[in-house]
Amino acid sequence: QVQPVESGGGLVQPGGSLRLSCAVSGFTLANYAIGWFRQTPGQEREGVACISSSDETRYYADSVLGRFTISRDNAKNTAYLQMSNLLPDDRAVYSCAAHPYLFGSTCQRSEYYDYWGQGTQVNISS
Repeated sequence: QVQPVESGGGLVQPGGSLRLSCAVSGFTLANYAIGWFRQTPGQEREGVACISSSDETRYYADSVLGRFTISRDNAKNTAYLQMSNLLPDDRAVYSCAAHPYLFGSTCQRSEYYDYWGQGTQVNISS
């Protein structure tokens, strides 16, 4: 069974950093695209960052470009989202998603993902 599991959320002050992890089981991460998405109550899900299958191309939302970095360690079957210089607007539930053989900019589209984690809460407060 394919199952991503997120961890690393929590409370951080504005300007702080967090690293979210997405551990996957049931498949080989190297063949999958990974997307990070976030959502706040009453708002639509927003794509934050993604890394496409095989060519390792990375895409970022304009709102996080330069502050967030997506990466993965295929040997550990784990993907990461390093978040720096966090802003109050970054507060959300962050979820990772996986899908096999998703190439290029299509990894930014949530509708293409079949496998989702349960999400991890990120709170920004001074």
